[in-house]
Amino acid sequence: MIKKEMIAMLLAGGQGSRLGVLTAKVAKPAVAFGGKYRIIDFPLSNCINSGIDTVGVLTQYQPLRLNTHIGIGIPWDLDRNVGGVTVLPPYEKSSNSEWYTGTANAIYQNIDYIDVYNPDYVLILSGDHIYKMDYEVMLEFHKANNADLTIAAMPVPIEEASRFGIVITDENSRITEFEEKPANPRSNLASMGIYIFSWPVLKEALMKLSAEPGCDFGKHIIPYCHAKNDRIFAYEYNGYWKDVGTLGSYWEANMELIDIIPVFNLYEEYWRIYTKCDTLPPQYLAESSRIERCIIGEGADIYGEVHNSVIGPNVTIEQGAVVRDSIVMQGSVIRAGASLSKTIIAENVTIGERAELGVGEYAPSKLDPKVYAFDLVTVGENSVIPPDVKIGKNTAISGVTVPEDYHDGKLESGDYIIKAGGSR
Repeated sequence: MIKKEMIAMLLAGGQGSRLGVLTAKVAKPAVAFGGKYRIIDFPLSNCINSGIDTVGVLTQYQPLRLNTHIGIGIPWDLDRNVGGVTVLPPYEKSSNSEWYTGTANAIYQNIDYIDVYNPDYVLILSGDHIYKMDYEVMLEFHKANNADLTIAAMPVPIEEASRFGIVITDENSRITEFEEKPANPRSNLASMGIYIFSWPVLKEALMKLSAEPGCDFGKHIIPYCHAKNDRIFAYEYNGYWKDVGTLGSYWEANMELIDIIPVFNLYEEYWRIYTKCDTLPPQYLAESSRIERCIIGEGADIYGEVHNSVIGPNVTIEQGAVVRDSIVMQGSVIRAGASLSKTIIAENVTIGERAELGVGEYAPSKLDPKVYAFDLVTVGENSVIPPDVKIGKNTAISGVTVPEDYHDGKLESGDYIIKAGGSR
C-alpha cells in the first residue's frame, strides 16, 4: 500500500463571480496573473517548494483551460508515477451524478482518492490566493501541538474582518471560538482557508456531515470539530497573502508586483513560482516605444507607451497607443492611438484605433454594484472595442461590440455592454 505523510487537496472549482466578465468563460484559478502566471500556479508552486508531491486539484466551473494548464504537472515537477497532480472533476456515479455542492462536499466525494495514499495529514488549499508559504513549517506546528486541525490565520484590519472566518485563540494558539463572517468581529485573526487535518479526524467529520446540503469547511466541518472538542490551533502567518476575489484586489495585486521594491517578490531564487510556459519568441520593444515600471510578457510587441502596467505574453501595443495603470492579458491587441487608463483587458481582446478607455468621473455600476465597485474598465476575453469610442470608469464590456452599441460614441461611467456570447 502507498503511504504518504501528507497530501494536498486544492479547491479550484470556483466561478469567481466577483471578477465579473473576467471569469465569464474561465475558472477563477485559471485567470492570468503577473504577465506570465495563472492564479493556481501559486498554491501549486507552494506545494512542490514545501516538499508535497501529491496534489488533488478539484475542478468544476469552466475547467477546460485549467485542465490544459495543469496537464500532467510537468512545470511543477508533479508528473510522478506515484502521487503527482491529479485533476478531480465531479464524475458520473452508477446511481447518480452530483456536482460539488460545497468545499467539504468536494473533498467528501474524493475520499477514495485520499484513501489510496493513506495519509496521516491532509492539507486543504484554495486555488485563488496569491502568496508564498512553506506548508512544511505549518505541519511541524500541527504535530508539535498534537492538533486535530490547524487553521492558517493572519491578522487583517478589523474593518475588513467581517469578510472572513474569524478565530479567537488562547495564549497557546488553541482556538477557543470560530465565527464565520461575523457582523461584529471580536478578533482580527482571519482564517486563510488553509487547513491541515489529521486524516482520521477529517474523514470522520466528512462522513458524519455528508448529508448536509452544501457542506462547507467554514460553516459545517470546523464548527463540528469545535463542538466535539477537537484540538484546533491557529498557525499565525505574517507574510504577503492576497485573496484576489474582487476586481479591485486583483488589479491591486498585479500593480504591487511593479513597485520598486515589490511587496510580493516573483524573483526569489529559493522559492520559485512555476508555470506552464509556451515556447514564445522574446519581447520586442520598438524605437518608438516608451516603457516605465512594467512587467512585459514574452512575445509582446511594444511600439507605443506603457506606464506602470502588467502586459501579458503575445500582446501587441501599436504606435501612438498609451497604456497606464492597466493589465493587458495575453494575445490582446491595442491599436494605434488608443489610450487605456486603469483598465483590465482579458485575453485575446482587440481595442480599436484611438479608442479611449477610463475617461471621466466614477459612477456606480448599473450592471452589478457588488462586482463593479472600482474605477476600473473591465473587458472580457475575445471582446472587440471599435475605433474612436470613449469608455468611462467602472464599466464592463463583453463580446464583439460595434460603433452602434455606443450612444454618441460613448459608454458612460457605470454603464456596460454585454453582447451575445459575452457574459456577466
